[in-house]
Amino acid sequence: MTYIIAEAGLNHNGSIDIAKELIRVAAESKCNAVKFQKRTIELLATEEILNAKDDRFPDFGKTYREIREHHEFSLEEYKSLKELSQHYGLDFIVTPFDTEAVKFLDKVGVDKFKLASHSLTNIPLLEFIKTFNTPVIMSTGMSNIEEVDTAVSILKDYVDLELMHCISAYPTPEEMHNMNMIDFYKERYSLKVGYSGHEIGWLPSICAVSKGADSIERHITLDSKMNGFDHKLSLEPKELTKMVLDIRSVEKILGNAIRNVNEIEDITRKKYHVSAVTKKDFKENQIIKMDDLIFKNPGTGLSYFEAKELIKNPLKIDVSRDVLLTKKMFK
Repeated sequence: MTYIIAEAGLNHNGSIDIAKELIRVAAESKCNAVKFQKRTIELLATEEILNAKDDRFPDFGKTYREIREHHEFSLEEYKSLKELSQHYGLDFIVTPFDTEAVKFLDKVGVDKFKLASHSLTNIPLLEFIKTFNTPVIMSTGMSNIEEVDTAVSILKDYVDLELMHCISAYPTPEEMHNMNMIDFYKERYSLKVGYSGHEIGWLPSICAVSKGADSIERHITLDSKMNGFDHKLSLEPKELTKMVLDIRSVEKILGNAIRNVNEIEDITRKKYHVSAVTKKDFKENQIIKMDDLIFKNPGTGLSYFEAKELIKNPLKIDVSRDVLLTKKMFK
């Protein structure tokens, strides 16, 4: 079953109440996990960038620093989010953006770390996170294959690692999705491979499931018209529910790669498969030859190979022309 991660991310807009509501939405939509993000603001960027004027979201702050700080939760708030996630049966996943965030989240006790695509080349962070006994999911957007090779080599032998195919384009154009990377990564690294999507809608996510993605990660929001970083690219509650239902339907359609005749097929099989039918009348004790038979509907009698074996024996009764042969007719 595909593991579905509801990425609450920053779409709580700094409100613990909205964050908790997003957890409830993830649970009601029958996702497997909910995910948040943790940054140590002082370690995020240079002072110049942090203190630069930023008028994108006036309700959150006037500088990049203020906007980022507005979205951060305390240790106790994170513990309450984890507790609520556990109450709903959801795994609690958080993306650490730096080593201090890893330490912080270790105190919270997350089920998995999720590494954002841009952290794939943050070697000090990778080296640090591998020292923790916590599973890691790592996105691979905006990277070349040599960088992915390096990151995998650092983590693979130390943590339970899963990769995520990801295209860091917001929104991602249809022709850029390149879902064949899922097969490529699985063959190259022998790891679980998921898909982290930034599309409008969820058709590419469904395609990823059909390609064998082990997990799907999508941003969620209470309302895509809300002010903030990722709302426009996020699924609203009803959309999330529909995507999850579509994924579960695709899983049923994909099946298990075992070729059996199911009950419904068996009805049609008995109607349209062919069986051995006599071309002429026969008396008791006569031997039938294959040339004396024709094969036609229905499929409830003897198959070709069954008939070929049975006609070595004499008939036990008289058999008329155009009669379906059965095992009981032979001695």
